[in-house]
Amino acid sequence: QVQLVESGGGSVQAGGSLRVSCLASGRTFDRYVGGWFRQGSGKEREFVAAISRIGGTYYADSVKGRFTISRDNAKNTLYLQMNSLKPEDTAVYYCAAVAARTIGAIVVSSSDYDYWGQGTQVTVSS
Repeated sequence: QVQLVESGGGSVQAGGSLRVSCLASGRTFDRYVGGWFRQGSGKEREFVAAISRIGGTYYADSVKGRFTISRDNAKNTLYLQMNSLKPEDTAVYYCAAVAARTIGAIVVSSSDYDYWGQGTQVTVSS
């Protein structure tokens, strides 16, 4: 079992930056693929970014070039650095984890993740 707890959400004006973090406990996090998803009000949960055990990354087109996913396995922590934020980035952001089948695996489908955090609100005002 892995427990995930997000932190770092908040409110920011358009063009600003935020970093959200996800602390994992219960298992050695370096054996897991990490992902970030978001869900805006009245919308379905959508993929944002994912990172493999060895740091390979993949992004949704909507955030590519603005967001950066990273991990610090020594700290059991997943990060999402968000720059040039837009009002349409407003959502609850969730981190997720799943045991990696291969060292380079990246997972983009929410249904393939086994562990989820409780979410943290990010609000971007225009």
